[in-house]
Amino acid sequence: QVQLVESGGGLVQAGGSLRLSCTTSGYRFNSYAMGWFRQAPGKERIFVAAITRSGASTFYADSVKGRFTISRDNAKNTVYLQMNSLKPEDTAVYYCAGDEAPVPTMRTDTYEHWGQGTQITVSS
Repeated sequence: QVQLVESGGGLVQAGGSLRLSCTTSGYRFNSYAMGWFRQAPGKERIFVAAITRSGASTFYADSVKGRFTISRDNAKNTVYLQMNSLKPEDTAVYYCAGDEAPVPTMRTDTYEHWGQGTQITVSS
């Protein structure tokens, strides 16, 4: 049974930091690129960051570049999202997802496995 479980969400003041974790099981983690997406109320789910299978390459949305860092630990089947200098517009539910393609995309429809999401609220 495939499972992706996000943790680390919560309420933080603008300018603060949070670190999200996504622990996975039930599939071969190191054969999947991993991504983080977010969805604000009433809006579409959008790409935040992605990392290749080995972790050698990372990709970011322009809105988070320089503030967020994606990383992975293949020995722990876990992907992380370090979020610094948080802004109120970062408020959303954050999802991790797995994509079997060798190079991850920014499209939600290419990711086969999804977590249930964790809420991030950034107060001004």
